[in-house]
Amino acid sequence: MTDDEFTQHCIHETLSGVREGLSRFSGPSRVAVIYALKPDDHLSIIDPQNLLRGYEPKLKSMYYSEKPWLCEGKECKTGRLYEHIQPQNDPQLDGIICQGGSSATFFYQMWFTDHHPNLCSILPTEYWLRHAILRLSHDLQNDHALYTGISGKFLREYASHAIRECLADVALDVFGIDLSPYISPILETILGVSRTNEEGHRPFGILTFINPREMDRVRFLSRFAGPDLPQLGNYKHVRKLLQSVEKSGNSLVSDGTKILGVAHPPSNCFALSAEYLGRQGFLSMAGELICSFRDGRYSSNTFKAKLFEVEEALLEFNFSADQNNDIFHVVIALVREAESCGFGCSIVVDLAPEPEILAGQSLEPPIDLRNPENLALAMALAKVDGALHIKADLKLYSFACLLDGFRVPEEDRARGARYNSALRFTAQHPESIIIVVSSDTAVSVFQQGRVLHKTPSSELYADCWIAAMPLSSWFESE
Repeated sequence: MTDDEFTQHCIHETLSGVREGLSRFSGPSRVAVIYALKPDDHLSIIDPQNLLRGYEPKLKSMYYSEKPWLCEGKECKTGRLYEHIQPQNDPQLDGIICQGGSSATFFYQMWFTDHHPNLCSILPTEYWLRHAILRLSHDLQNDHALYTGISGKFLREYASHAIRECLADVALDVFGIDLSPYISPILETILGVSRTNEEGHRPFGILTFINPREMDRVRFLSRFAGPDLPQLGNYKHVRKLLQSVEKSGNSLVSDGTKILGVAHPPSNCFALSAEYLGRQGFLSMAGELICSFRDGRYSSNTFKAKLFEVEEALLEFNFSADQNNDIFHVVIALVREAESCGFGCSIVVDLAPEPEILAGQSLEPPIDLRNPENLALAMALAKVDGALHIKADLKLYSFACLLDGFRVPEEDRARGARYNSALRFTAQHPESIIIVVSSDTAVSVFQQGRVLHKTPSSELYADCWIAAMPLSSWFESE
């Protein structure tokens, strides 16, 4: 293998590992990199899923104008080790998360990935990209014979490491607190408890970790005593104790090794808090949301659909902005209720001038969903098998509706009846929008016999193993 082939192999392994890892952590993700191996090399680009198409003017301004794109500092001098990374200017692309750096073995790297609209925080993703820079610099420092090929595999499973590094660095840099002795056991406990059922039920409640030096600032409602305090590593015991704070607004308090008692969630000291909400939960640091967790894995997902597709679909109809806004807010309220309570439902928004009559339980008179009490009733009716039928006047006409239709090519047997029924119904009723919330809280929006996606899945999962090309040639090919 030549030096150039070895370099390309390392870059592609790193890129594939980052893409697959972030796709598990944040949902289908594209990744691209702009780089120069040596100071006198021309810039090259690898962008397998066309992540950066549409950003050519901004990238041209950054890389081919008088504005310098390379930040040179004292660490940039030759002879430094691969782990000394000099940060580089962020291109500041809307909808893109970027991280760049330079090292002794790799003159310039700038990594890009999707900024999904439903991220809890971009910090773990930024740490993921920073580690990609470090791993690639390390791989190219080694001789071919010493190359382990582990970087791509490690980056695929980097979620817990990214969160650990993010929490530890921010706690030390911003708050002056060293979490390194506690952070790994805390993160393991959070996932361990989330997987532990008690009498068949997933956990609810808040578990808060306080630095031992700040424990005297916590106002305990009840502090545990005696030599046998509950150990953090005993997930079953911690899960049982969570029942004492379930849906109470109170919190179990830990010093990182033991459970010390019950308190109001502290607001006057640094804290890590894990809020359990059944199948899923959220991890916050000093009140700022960092990530979520679900089914024993960390994630960046807020598990709250933004429903941009509904907003865009409504623009196709001849309604006023106020009416579109009212329809959207009713839909989002119903979806949020289903997400928070963990049930599946279907919502038919029938916008035809002469709306359909659906087979279901009719309401006489229809109820106006602009009334908060009526909207709360609709949330309860959504739990019944079948769809809600809402018309353009924002009234609920029926519930438990059956959705009929003929077979369409886009059907997916791997999905449930709600999904495929929505495809069939909207294919025959093009002036309807259907929102389906699965019991796992995944949300899909349907119109005219198709699922409305921001980016085609075939593009997101395209092969990463394509050749690098000069950045100048990439601009010319736009």
